[in-house]
This record gives sequence, structure tokens and C-alpha cells, in this order.
Amino acid sequence: MFDALVDEAIRSYDRIIGLVLDDVSVDGSLHKSPGGGEGTGKNPTDRGKLGWKWSILTDRAGVPIGWVIDGANRNDSILLAPIPDEAAKRGLLCDCDTIWLDRGYDSGVTCERLAARGVDDAVIAKKRRRGEAPGPVKNQPMGLRWPVERTNSWLSNSGQLRRNTDRDSVRRLAQFALAIVFLLTAKLIDWQKRWSPTPSPIR
Repeated sequence: MFDALVDEAIRSYDRIIGLVLDDVSVDGSLHKSPGGGEGTGKNPTDRGKLGWKWSILTDRAGVPIGWVIDGANRNDSILLAPIPDEAAKRGLLCDCDTIWLDRGYDSGVTCERLAARGVDDAVIAKKRRRGEAPGPVKNQPMGLRWPVERTNSWLSNSGQLRRNTDRDSVRRLAQFALAIVFLLTAKLIDWQKRWSPTPSPIR
């Protein structure tokens, strides 16, 4: 039911406003899961406490078109592989031209996994290699990664996602899908009111 709801929300957004898929971006987001259970792991950014992670693919406006969840200890590059498959199920991957990724995905395996799914143009922020001069890694331009960062922030505003108390992955996926439905519904309402003399976004 939740899959059907979120698919309808994405189709409605695409039909009314339109997805912009020439530039897409992927990133993960770590959150608490104190109850543990399936699909959780030790969060390396939260003193090893139990947590979970989502990783999403968004269009240029930050609209999620594919996602996957797992334990907080899972590497981003491992979670990358199934995300394009989710977008392909919705018939959207074929329209994606360039994918933007942060330095956590900087590996040859990432390019191989994307190429196997028909994504040949990936812009990955580089990390410092062994043998390079010491010192801080140079700042990398964000490029078009900011839409997915903003979407992660929007979704983190949902308290049940930010601190999840369920012990089953299927329930987390249902809650995540419902949060996306609310997000897209708000965007569609804002679009309807875009000519109002006193616009006030509901997000």
C-alpha cells in the first residue's frame, strides 16, 4: 500500500510539475534506532550507538526517485548499487544523464556498478590518496549535490525517521515512503498556490 502511495505521488509530481532528471544526486543519512532490530547497526558518527541509514537518489529539484535503507554501519558505496534499480522500476533511470556523488563514493567499484546500470557520467568528489602531501583535503565544490542534502534535511524533520523505534525494516520503509508522500504533496500544494499574492510555503 505504501509503495503504491509513493509511486502515485511521484507520478503526480512528474505529470504536474515535471521531474528534472538530467542531473541527479545520491547521498545517505544516518539516524538513531535505539530499539535495534532488523536493518540496524553501530553508527560510526554516534559513538557506536545503534542506528539506521537511508540512501536516496533525487532529481535536480530534490525529489526522491529511488532509495534503500540499511544499518548505520553500512558503507554508502555498498548501498549505491540497488538505488538505480529502484529508479529503473519506476521507468526513470533511462532519463538520468549525470549523477553527482560525494567523496564517500570515490572508488572504481562505484563507477563499475553505475556503468552496469547504464549510468556512464558520474561526478564524484575526490578524497586524498595514499602518498599525497599531508594536510587537509582540499575543499571540493558541491556541484549539484546540494538538492539531495536538502532533501535529507527535509526528511529528517520527521521525528519517527530521525529517531526510529521500530524493529522491522518493512515498517521503516513504509514510514519513509509516507514521509516522501507528504513531502511531494506539500510541493504540489505550493505549486497550486504559486500565483497567490501572499504565498506561504507549507513546508
